[in-house]
Amino acid sequence: MKTVIVCVSLSHGNTRRVADSMAQVLGAKVVSPEQADPAELAAADLVGFGSGVFYSRLHRDLVDFVKALPAGRGRAFVFATSGLPELPPAPFTRPLARLLEGKGFEVEGSFLCRAFDTWAPFKLVGGLNKQRPNAGDLDAARAFAERLRDGRASRS
Repeated sequence: MKTVIVCVSLSHGNTRRVADSMAQVLGAKVVSPEQADPAELAAADLVGFGSGVFYSRLHRDLVDFVKALPAGRGRAFVFATSGLPELPPAPFTRPLARLLEGKGFEVEGSFLCRAFDTWAPFKLVGGLNKQRPNAGDLDAARAFAERLRDGRASRS
């Protein structure tokens, strides 16, 4: 199965660590939106899209990249890392998943874990979630990837 993961990981590399953990299981290539080749994504069996959460949204570069993709079809998943928990009525990954569905992707699941966050007010106290993503988070990311690989993914 050919898999590509498009990932925006800034600040502390949290999201990249999660992407790399998933990539180990999926045998995937991890690229930034600037490095991603739309033709390679179209040829992939599965494409992942992930970033950290900024002001309750996934990173603009990732969203803009998806908006610019041509319509097509294929399997996809979305993932994110966040310093704060998401609110159930407004999951961080939902807008991107809907955008991907509008492009013809079948979104097979999403994954979210907490991560080290030094956004302005949290920087004053040394940040939130200093040890995250931790081994348990990365194990959960690998387990999610296994479910994707085996065709039984869902929201984590």
